Amino acid sequence: MTNIDASVKFVSINIALLTISDSRSENEDESGNLLNERITNFGHTVKKRLIIKDDVALIKQTFLDLSNDPVIDVIISTGGTGLTGRDSTPEAVMAVADKTIDGFGELFRQLSFSKIATSTIQSRAIGAVVNHTYIFC
Repeated sequence: MTNIDASVKFVSINIALLTISDSRSENEDESGNLLNERITNFGHTVKKRLIIKDDVALIKQTFLDLSNDPVIDVIISTGGTGLTGRDSTPEAVMAVADKTIDGFGELFRQLSFSKIATSTIQSRAIGAVVNHTYIFC
């Protein structure tokens, strides 16, 4: 259910879509493909799409590079937020974040609960601002 205020003018945003995975290619990137489809269907633009390995230094540098790109308004990433040994997206984001958006992770887990029940506690979803660019993982 969406409650969109029709009196507010729609503004399309430029998004960098980042998949963090040690095993995905673009053809196998189901989450990235779904996000790409939904982003464009809602009238926004995917300006950059990358797939990178789950490596803290690489993730940090990629977030910094994308956040310094004047064309990018928002970075959305998928992958690397679980509890396995290689999942390091939250640590990378926290290392470069100017501010965190704590409510994003809370809302993400609340919405996920209806689909995956208590497994939602395994999510370490995070929102942040880096160099005036919003990041949602």
